[in-house]
Amino acid sequence: MILVTGGTGLLGSQVLLQLTKQGHHPKAIIRAGSHLKITEMIFKDSGNEEFLKNIHWIKGDVLNMPSLLDALSDVKKVYHCAALVSYRKKDRQQMLDMNIRGTANIVNACLHHKIEKLCHVSSIAALGGKKDAEGMTIEGKAWEEPEKPSAYALSKWKSELEVWRGMAEGLNAVIVNPSIIIGPGNWNTGSAQLFSTIYKGLKFFTSGITGYVDARDVAAAMILLMDSEIHNERFILNSENISFKTLFDNIATALQKPIPTVHITPLMGEVAWRIFWAISLFSRKNPIITRETAHSAQNVYRYSGEKISKLTGFQYRSIKESIAYTAGIFLKNVSENEGSR
Repeated sequence: MILVTGGTGLLGSQVLLQLTKQGHHPKAIIRAGSHLKITEMIFKDSGNEEFLKNIHWIKGDVLNMPSLLDALSDVKKVYHCAALVSYRKKDRQQMLDMNIRGTANIVNACLHHKIEKLCHVSSIAALGGKKDAEGMTIEGKAWEEPEKPSAYALSKWKSELEVWRGMAEGLNAVIVNPSIIIGPGNWNTGSAQLFSTIYKGLKFFTSGITGYVDARDVAAAMILLMDSEIHNERFILNSENISFKTLFDNIATALQKPIPTVHITPLMGEVAWRIFWAISLFSRKNPIITRETAHSAQNVYRYSGEKISKLTGFQYRSIKESIAYTAGIFLKNVSENEGSR
């Protein structure tokens, strides 16, 4: 028996899809007040809606230890995808609690039930500064704190420490550190929001560079690692390092929208996040740009995802293919929404 946390999100839904296509009947935790819209969308738009019935949804919460102990009672493998991703100051404490304490609870429940193996989804944000000869960030020691961590980076780093603590106590586990994940999800939050923002006519871009990976590849890599003898290792999952300009241009082209043409300098970015913060006070909506996202959008980061490829032969999709796939689902959703009005 397999358990997936975060199964209603962008990545967890892909893990559930691939597991059910392989013939598994996994359990998935769903919190009170959550919905299955993203999961149903991903199964339906991939032509695999019939596999939804193979998921056994269990009401629970990673912050509720009794519910976890019940959920894991007959489980052998756990995919821990649940996490809160936010760069808003008001979400800091909730995110730290959800990501760190939630992961500690998962680890403790796995140890209690003597689970065979855990796959923990971390992030490139949790990585320290170890680089290879070409200047790309690679897997370093687990205890290396990321440089100038955001609240999100700090939460993921400390979450990883809980997993490494579990390994020291006898838990078999693997950790994956995906770069920015491209795939269909909630079009109003996270990386998926890039598609709705560009569709509405985004005109700006920055000079930053970072890594990207397809959600389907992350899910496939996780399952591959869980089915292997590999344990007590971490893996960066990254297909390509590209500029925001290239990313935005490719998304705009896939959506048949004008490409962004206005270059935002660091100074302009400092002004922009303050303006959006002020607007959010009156609109009561989350700002599109925050202080942390404005800063990170100007930085250059390069990541190596070669470790898993060298060990297992795993191959990544191109980001252009990932964008085309995600844009196709986005446009289909837009068409369906407009047709229902």
